[in-house]
Amino acid sequence: MKAEAWIFGVTTIFLVLVTPAYWLITDSSEEGGDWTGTSALVMTGLLTLMVTMYLGFHAKKMDARPEDRKDGEIADGAGELGFFPPYSWWPLWCGATLGVMVFAIAAGAWWLFIIGSALGTLALAGLVFEYYRGEHAH
Repeated sequence: MKAEAWIFGVTTIFLVLVTPAYWLITDSSEEGGDWTGTSALVMTGLLTLMVTMYLGFHAKKMDARPEDRKDGEIADGAGELGFFPPYSWWPLWCGATLGVMVFAIAAGAWWLFIIGSALGTLALAGLVFEYYRGEHAH
């Protein structure tokens, strides 16, 4: 994870350098200046700093992965990589019910929001408990 920490660290440094330049170029200090882009760059810089710190702390505590070692071979990374779920329809229904709920708020139809919430609860329960029943049960 050291390589990933370095990538995010370089990105953080880039954003720290670019943000004040953007603020000066867009003249955000005056009325009508572009505060949106400056704010987005500041928040993105803070986010990449957070990820850099997380990866940096955990990279020190972890054993080196084969791709992090200089003497690592491709064969060292062979074996089971983890569990990858098969296809699922539940994310579609979760997204559709969220879309209905957002549309209901925008349209002011609270009755539709309640229906979307009820269907969303069912869809979320289906997503969470998908591997406890049916063909892919563990």
